[in-house]
Amino acid sequence: MSNIIEELFYGNLEPQELTTEITPKLKKKLSELVKKEEELAAKLSDEEKELFSNYVSAYNEFSSISISDGFISGFRFGARFTYDTFVK
Repeated sequence: MSNIIEELFYGNLEPQELTTEITPKLKKKLSELVKKEEELAAKLSDEEKELFSNYVSAYNEFSSISISDGFISGFRFGARFTYDTFVK
């Protein structure tokens, strides 16, 4: 079996896919979010719905970049932690 770095390099390992189960806490929050979105959409005009949709898209892009940055920072921290543990 290849090592984890090689698996990651060749695209055989995708960390974002490791969590496949939605926890009950997360499921509850998602349900609340969907309910609030439906309530808001019912009160908006077509023009306002388009603006809201654009806002949601921009937020999703921001969130994706932020999550990626957090993953990278965490990975680097873990690498430094491991280095300090075994090398120094």
